[in-house]
Amino acid sequence: MFSRLRENIRCVFDRDPAARTVWEVLTCYPGFHALTLHRLAHGLWQRGFKWSGRFVSHLSRWLTGIEIHPGARIGRRVFIDHGMGVVIGETAEVGDDCTLYHGVTLGGTSWQKGKRHPTLGAGVVVGAGAKVLGPITVHDKARIGSNAVVMKDVPAGATAVGIPARLVESRDGGSTDTRFAQYGVGGDMNDPVVKALHALIDHSALTDRRLERLLALLEQHGIDTGNAGRNGDDFDPDRLNKIVD
Repeated sequence: MFSRLRENIRCVFDRDPAARTVWEVLTCYPGFHALTLHRLAHGLWQRGFKWSGRFVSHLSRWLTGIEIHPGARIGRRVFIDHGMGVVIGETAEVGDDCTLYHGVTLGGTSWQKGKRHPTLGAGVVVGAGAKVLGPITVHDKARIGSNAVVMKDVPAGATAVGIPARLVESRDGGSTDTRFAQYGVGGDMNDPVVKALHALIDHSALTDRRLERLLALLEQHGIDTGNAGRNGDDFDPDRLNKIVD
């Protein structure tokens, strides 16, 4: 029991740079509290004390904002960061070393009995607000981008983004380091939407640099441009025309 607690505390320090002391983790991390209480609720559930297990999970939800059904199977060194709004259904399975961020749902798509919630392999990262739905499998070290809706299996090491989720790859062929991959996307993703956004950002930065060089050249020739275009000041095209004339 105490070895599992130490593991859960250690994984908080490994994956959250804001964690400072063990006491802070023990008293101020709802993800840690929810997982600890789930161990109790799951033990009661497996021993046939269904109502008691549900009541412990209900108290846990009230205290932490994280809802984990006592029937769900949670692996070792799982980390729930922030955690508010996380929902994990009855037949969900979460593998070792997984990371879930706030607003994540591991939900079902059917009212039928039996397996109806997803299975996460080892080392999976699920970004904030993502929904993983149905009896699907997200294989080892896969990443689910923020706000994605996943309803199909995700291969090992792949990244799924969007609504509905689609698979993308990083230019380096995929990274196994998921420590700070909470959003599951980056500028090097082979995703047309992400690439377009980063292209717009790059173009804006380039335009700002060219404007700065233009103003610097004008000032080198003794033309007073004031602070036009700098520090967020509005740039007046008519004023530039007068300066050039």
